[in-house]
Order: sequence, then structure tokens, then C-alpha cells
Amino acid sequence: MTIMRVMSVDQLLEAENQASGRGKPLRRPARDRLGVGSAAATRRASLRLPPRLPIEEWRRIGAQIGLISDASKWWLGDWLVYGQTEYPDRYLQAIERTSLDYQTLRNYAWVARKFDVGRRRPGLSVQHHVEVAALPEPDQDRWLTEAETHRWSRNELRRRIRGEAATETGRPGRTRAPAVSVKPSAEQRERWEEAATKVNRDLASWMVHVLDEAAGQDRPG
Repeated sequence: MTIMRVMSVDQLLEAENQASGRGKPLRRPARDRLGVGSAAATRRASLRLPPRLPIEEWRRIGAQIGLISDASKWWLGDWLVYGQTEYPDRYLQAIERTSLDYQTLRNYAWVARKFDVGRRRPGLSVQHHVEVAALPEPDQDRWLTEAETHRWSRNELRRRIRGEAATETGRPGRTRAPAVSVKPSAEQRERWEEAATKVNRDLASWMVHVLDEAAGQDRPG
């Protein structure tokens, strides 16, 4: 009977490196490693920290948890896009057997499709990308660069984008787009606001997001 040994990613990289005759082990860049660290014991429903943990280490662990939380949104988005591509007839049934919310997954997948891996900014949150996702690609890149350079929060980025849009609308010779008026019932509005809250959006931006996604799905090809 053949026994197969399961190796970690780092072990596989090191083994490949040794087999190719390179001197030093091939390691992933530190910024790409998203483990919490040996000081913390992580479980499905808990995080245990040792007594007298230095505040710098405690701070670092918190920052890592934040990174993992944000990165998981990209992971889930890419995961759903893969499922939709590889298993178009079966992915919905597979999702139903998990604890994942399909609407939330669709939102993550929408952002993942908007930004190829090479255009994503690791230094910015997924929500930064959400704020610019409905813009043309050159404007997306411009605003993300500004947010990176000036270290804007998601809210600050949103404020700047809205400020520029208001300025552009008010310039002479610019034609303002006709307003779209929607009068939902109280029940509809409550349901929409609940959906918007789940993805950390205000109602207006959530509506634009949903309409943009629907338009993309209806596009031929």
C-alpha cells in the first residue's frame, strides 16, 4: 500500500527549489502570507491569546485578522466566478449546501470580475474597489491610485468621487442626465435597505450596483 504524505505550500515550494538545484529555499513574500502567527490559537469560533502579550504583537495580530477578513472577500468572489465558469449547471446547488449567502457572494463576484488580479490594490480594501467599480477603467485606476497615495479611507474616497461628480455636472456645457425616480412600497424599501446594509452600502449605491450587475448579465456574449 502506498502512503501519500500531505505537504504544506511552503514545503512544496522548498522541495521544488531543492529539486531544481537552487541554493536557498523559495519562499513566498512576507506580505503575501496571511497567517495570524504562532502566538495566537485560532479556532472556528474563537481566538486565544497568551497572557502578557506585548501590545505590538497584539496590534500586529489585529492587523492580520483585518487583512484576512478583507482578503476573504476577494477569495469568495474569485471562487464564485470560477464555479460559474467551470460548473454553470451545478454551482448553485453546491452553494446551497454551504452556509454562504448567495447574494453576498454575487456582490463579491461582481467586484472580482470588474478588477483582474493585476489591477487590484492589495493596500486598499475591497470596499475601496467597490466605490469605483461602476466607473470607466481609467477612472477606476486613477481613483485607486489617489486613495493609495493619500491613504484615504473608503468614506473619504467616496466623498472625493461625489465631489468631483458634482463639480463636473455644474460646469457650463455639461448636460445633466435626467433624474430617475423610483417609488417603492414600504415593504420593498425595507427589503432593499436590508440587502444594502448586508453589503455595507447606502441604498442609492446598492441600487446602482444591482442595476449595473443586471445589465452586465444581460449583455450578449
